[in-house]
Amino acid sequence: MRTQGLLLDIDGVLIVSWRALPGAVEAFAALREAGVPLRLITNTTSRTRAEITTALQDAGFPVEVDEVITVAAAAAAYVQEHHPGARCLLLNRGDLGTDLDGLTLVSPGTPPEEVDVVLIGGAGPEFSYAALNHALACLVAGAALVALHRNLVWRTDAGLELDAGAYVLGLEQAAGVEAAIIGKPAPAMFATGVAALGLDAATIAMVGDDLVSDVRGAMAAGLTGIQVRTGKFREAQLHDGGPAPDVLLDSIADLPRWLSGA
Repeated sequence: MRTQGLLLDIDGVLIVSWRALPGAVEAFAALREAGVPLRLITNTTSRTRAEITTALQDAGFPVEVDEVITVAAAAAAYVQEHHPGARCLLLNRGDLGTDLDGLTLVSPGTPPEEVDVVLIGGAGPEFSYAALNHALACLVAGAALVALHRNLVWRTDAGLELDAGAYVLGLEQAAGVEAAIIGKPAPAMFATGVAALGLDAATIAMVGDDLVSDVRGAMAAGLTGIQVRTGKFREAQLHDGGPAPDVLLDSIADLPRWLSGA
């Protein structure tokens, strides 16, 4: 079935450390010129939707704020539905601001018995031993664990760095709980993108640098999975015994040409 719409990951596909990857701006412009419906769908937790839009515009991408789908906004909706009125302890790198509107966030020193949800965002220096130990105490006291994503690593100018997934795994094992995962590869994020495009999932392709979260997650949700060899991609992942991507491209620079022949 011919591809009619696109979901694009941001970090590792369009940018790294908020600088455009080679050929990415030109590819995005070509998609615009071709009139391809698209949405940017991201597990990024260091910036709000408005900040992401501005950063992408500064990097040369003509993106509108309503084209960006963030995991933080999806997490806020999840907590409001499943834990209404919950007092949330947020552990995250950066300020998620308005994307968490409607949630009650407590201070880091709040006693464990006064925390209803431990909300894990993107990893960074804030994930200290003391902060993680406090999160563990809240979980042991009965708080639910909600993670914006389960990504193990992300790529920066300095190379691969640990992301929140490594800490989520540790907290799950230590507290004997299971986290509710909101972001990719959870089906909810792809369903949000499909609904935003207003197309059948089978006509949409997801372009990502993370084989597990982006590509295989999308394939499991009924989308075409396009893997690019940029960002956190490592060649060895293609031989890990899991499903191969539907399409393998060197970078997003190759996407318009593939799409025109799809």
